[in-house]
Amino acid sequence: MSAPEVTVRVPTILRTHTAGAAEVSVPGDTVGAVLAALAGTYPGLAGRVVGEDGAVRRFVNVYLDETDVRFESGLDTPTRPGSVVSVIPAVAGGAR
Repeated sequence: MSAPEVTVRVPTILRTHTAGAAEVSVPGDTVGAVLAALAGTYPGLAGRVVGEDGAVRRFVNVYLDETDVRFESGLDTPTRPGSVVSVIPAVAGGAR
């Protein structure tokens, strides 16, 4: 059985790595496999999401559908056909 096709929502700041595409589709049976497939298809993008240690970067949030994967099984969180992975860089700042 092949891995399900998963939609990845790409934030504006990272779309230079996807030729401007806001959403791309890659196969993967876990969130980690999806990010690995994303790296294979869009070099440079994965390094912005996952660090050299293989973990999601501290200031990046990754959601599977509506759930932060940090509260599930992290990169081992399983996907299913029609899943949506959203990559959301944390935003810092505020009023002075």
